[in-house]
Amino acid sequence: MEEIRDLTEITVKKRAIKTVQINIGNRCNQSCRHCHIGASPRGSKNMDNFTAERIIQKLLTMPVSEVEFTGGTPELNPNLPLFIKKLSDAGKNLTVRTSLTVLDIPECQRFVELYRKHKVRVIASLPGLFPDQTDSQRGRGVFIRTIEMIKKLNELGFGSNGLCLDLVYNPSDTELPPPQSELENKFRKVLNERYGITFNNLICIVNSPVGRYRRMLEKRGIMDEYLEKLKSEFNPETLNAVMCRKLVSVDYQGYVYDCDFNLALGLRIKGYKNRRFWEIDYNDFSPEITMLQHCYACTVGRGSSCSGELVKTETHQRVSEYYGKKLSGTKDLKTSACCTADSLPRYVRDVMPYIVDEVVERFYGCGSPIPPGIEGCTVLDLGCGTGRDVFVAAKLVGAEGRVIGIDMTDEQLEVARRNLKPQMERFGYRKPNVEFKKGFIEDLHSAGIKDNSIDLVISNCVINLSPEKRTVFKEIFRVLKPGGELYFSDVFSGRRVPEHLKDDPVLLGECLAGAMYIEDFRRLLLELGIRDYRVVSKRRISLDNPEIEEKIGMVDFYSMTIRAFKLYDLEDRCEDYGQVAIYKGTIQGFPHYFELDDHHRFITGKPMLVCGNTAMMLQETRFAEHFEVMGDRSQHYGLFNCSPASEKPVETDDSCSGGACC
Repeated sequence: MEEIRDLTEITVKKRAIKTVQINIGNRCNQSCRHCHIGASPRGSKNMDNFTAERIIQKLLTMPVSEVEFTGGTPELNPNLPLFIKKLSDAGKNLTVRTSLTVLDIPECQRFVELYRKHKVRVIASLPGLFPDQTDSQRGRGVFIRTIEMIKKLNELGFGSNGLCLDLVYNPSDTELPPPQSELENKFRKVLNERYGITFNNLICIVNSPVGRYRRMLEKRGIMDEYLEKLKSEFNPETLNAVMCRKLVSVDYQGYVYDCDFNLALGLRIKGYKNRRFWEIDYNDFSPEITMLQHCYACTVGRGSSCSGELVKTETHQRVSEYYGKKLSGTKDLKTSACCTADSLPRYVRDVMPYIVDEVVERFYGCGSPIPPGIEGCTVLDLGCGTGRDVFVAAKLVGAEGRVIGIDMTDEQLEVARRNLKPQMERFGYRKPNVEFKKGFIEDLHSAGIKDNSIDLVISNCVINLSPEKRTVFKEIFRVLKPGGELYFSDVFSGRRVPEHLKDDPVLLGECLAGAMYIEDFRRLLLELGIRDYRVVSKRRISLDNPEIEEKIGMVDFYSMTIRAFKLYDLEDRCEDYGQVAIYKGTIQGFPHYFELDDHHRFITGKPMLVCGNTAMMLQETRFAEHFEVMGDRSQHYGLFNCSPASEKPVETDDSCSGGACC
């Protein structure tokens, strides 16, 4: 990329709009020191009924999936309930950026239940882990009141169980925020230990020199110094991901802006200064974005937006470099960790002769993460690479099914997309049932993957490469439909990998440095409300490389294929309710038996006693049509005859290596 010396001299245009952000007014129950629109209890700008109705009607005709409400605090506008009901009923994903303390005001307490009912994503500011840090920005007593409201939201399921609660951090002064994932881990640990609260994501933003924050900088005489600091760390890579590329911000009168900061400055979208939101044709909409000095705040370092950091972490860059440039094929791998030694199931072997040679030659995987019986399903492959598993799944779901592959590496995706047409021709499909998207598995929102839209998530030796595994699993269970399935193969370890080895680029690329300790994986799923998972297969990995052995040979590694369902009523131990399951023999390719996991083999027609969790996995998922389950949970007989996950060793007993049931 040509060096960019002045951000304000370049031309950046909008792309297809995916998010509409509605600034419903500037009335707020707080007067925060950093507020860019100057909101306060005295705010007089409030959207009227006419404008609200017009915006709703326009949104109902648009393909945008994300709608955000901000202010001020949106709850103080009487039109917010109308927005939420009508747009939620239309299938839009809704976000409210709130002060949280407003929800404790008697006339606003009803919104908590409204948000729960319509699964509204709640975002609130918490700029510090201690009262003085938050109160200095947001007002006396705000920290404790915010913590108490988070506790109430946690009790209703926000922060887990599919209800999203995100927190926003911004620095207290002119410093830039630390790496987002690093700070999120710190917030998660401290807030849970000190207050017993949980949240989904921490969003780090840079203070933009707009509104009250700008006036504070000018009063202290450091405005120019702050701008120079932002300019000195400008990162041109952020321009591809800044929020204004795919977003329009709408003010309380219905006028449109590139973003919330331009709205605060009164800078309407070029060419549309006198047009209201509902008067614009967004099918032919690609205006130039107004970029001034304040835009350096969004393009500094890793970038900053309403959704947090914008560009790859160092780990992402290393992984992309390893798989995109250093490896030309499976033969270049230094160990067998990312190269499957497992025999493929017959239904997968039958498809392999149809797969294009180039796709197979650049395949990296440690298992076979495609379950049987997926006809007609919508499948998402995380870290799809050149698309081998995507194409296999495309054949198994049939022409009426759908498969989405997501990957962050251009070189891998180029191979996948180049072979899409010939692959569909080999299958005899008149139109592709496959789509490849570039993106991060930690942020499926940006790839357009909606809540509760996926039947099956698969992944083959990729999640270990992510520096933010909790975020990955949180995203997986967000996009899965109720009863949907995660079925993935990956490298796990029998002990935690030493910290000093986690940044080694070769160990990372070989799927070893990022391997999850199996007990940490179990604990992570518990935090997300998933109390039981099952091991389908497992084998010990032999490194077969003296240099790698010398570095990390003290750790035992395993290739494991695991399945987990989006079922929030599972128990953390296997309980006996006297239930019996009978397999009907109707899963294609399995007329005589079906294996749910490494210790549940159902013989066709033979009654089998099962625990309550197993019964639910068979009754409330895609397997329901293939099983007859007798009995319910009305009578309890104690623990089922198996051990809880917390007591299971990783390797000492191969007969007991899975989730709650064994």
